[in-house]
Amino acid sequence: MNTETLEKLRKLKFHGMYHAFRSSLESGRYDSLTADELLGQLVDAEWDDRHNRRITGQIFYAKFRYKAAVENINYEVSRNIEKNLVKRLADCSFIERNENLLITGSTGIGKSYIATALGYQACIMGYRVLYANTPKLFARLKMAKADGTYIKEIAKIERQQLLILDDFAIQPFDAPSRAALMEIIEDRHGKTSMIITSQLPVSAWYEVIGDKTIADAILDRIVHDAHRMELNGESMRRQRSTSTENNTKTQTL
Repeated sequence: MNTETLEKLRKLKFHGMYHAFRSSLESGRYDSLTADELLGQLVDAEWDDRHNRRITGQIFYAKFRYKAAVENINYEVSRNIEKNLVKRLADCSFIERNENLLITGSTGIGKSYIATALGYQACIMGYRVLYANTPKLFARLKMAKADGTYIKEIAKIERQQLLILDDFAIQPFDAPSRAALMEIIEDRHGKTSMIITSQLPVSAWYEVIGDKTIADAILDRIVHDAHRMELNGESMRRQRSTSTENNTKTQTL
């Protein structure tokens, strides 16, 4: 009978219940549990399994470049990262309020890591997230225009509760990219949130976007009431590289 029950749980795709019930049978804990206790454990196992699979799916769909965690952010004083601000952002209430976060600083300083860490946190808390390298995103949207999938791509972006645009303004926007950016910003303004990272200060974005009228409209929607992080200090990648080289030299001495 237990074998049949396990098979039915498997076919119903109650994976959490299946593994918990099989584990109880194999360990002998089944005999010491009341019906209520067993049912409670099975329901908890199914709940946890579905919750974890949902988070895994959201992280996969977000297309992050690498793993990152809020707990691992380096708050070295010279980096000018306000720890209290990060903690407030990590509760993801800024997404509920449809607010944006702008992170600027020189290359390698850790902008992408912070953005990705907050993206992971949002996935864990059940929000739909999409990470995109800005130049690659707009190159993809140009191709979508050509093959007729542009509306589908824009709709996918619009559905995300948090959009992370990494390496924003790394190169000037041409007319098609500028128009696509305007459409994305307009669709999301006041409805969803964005995290934007850039090597350039916000004051320089106007020139990179280009067209005066469109730049005014885009920046008014992006920058207004946005949270700001302006990172300072030496490249974290350079520091790690130097540290690795020093360790290698020490080992060979």
